[in-house]
Amino acid sequence: MIDNKRVLAIFKETKVLMEGHFLLTSGRHSDRYVQCAKITQYPEYTEEIIKLLSLQFRDKNIDYVVGPAIGGIILSYEMARQLGVKSLFTEREEGKMTFRRGFNLPEGSNVLIVEDVVTTGGSVREIIKLVKDLNCNILGVACLVDRSSGKVDFGAPFKAALTMDVTSYEAHECPLCKENIPLVKMGSRN
Repeated sequence: MIDNKRVLAIFKETKVLMEGHFLLTSGRHSDRYVQCAKITQYPEYTEEIIKLLSLQFRDKNIDYVVGPAIGGIILSYEMARQLGVKSLFTEREEGKMTFRRGFNLPEGSNVLIVEDVVTTGGSVREIIKLVKDLNCNILGVACLVDRSSGKVDFGAPFKAALTMDVTSYEAHECPLCKENIPLVKMGSRN
């Protein structure tokens, strides 16, 4: 069973979970930001968290773990290592999620998708479509942080190391702006 208090303590200690005034990719503002990429600086914590997540899928007959580049590469690798299966990652090519570098899934493979953060589930849905188009089976989705508070439905078991409801505000309604707290832009997208 995943211990949310332990995961939260790790995220605070490693500054994966930050507090302040942040500009989200959506354009909204928030007082908390989760930078999951930072956890991979700490192999021992990455291993500990993914081991807890892997227990949720150990009996599912997974053949492959797939994660999106870049956030899911190390996490899918560690999940595959824990489950004793192969790890692949997808990349965008001309705006479309695809397998490159000679990666492929044999038809009928059982797949677990691993992502760092799920907010709306857009990247995961792209991978689901890709995997289904290859006539493979989605047996589950795992992530470090579910920012949707469990509202996203992938049509397969969905497990997160930490589920959180991140409060966000429209810029013109943001109480942090009204307090003149400096706004920080985080994330990987421009």
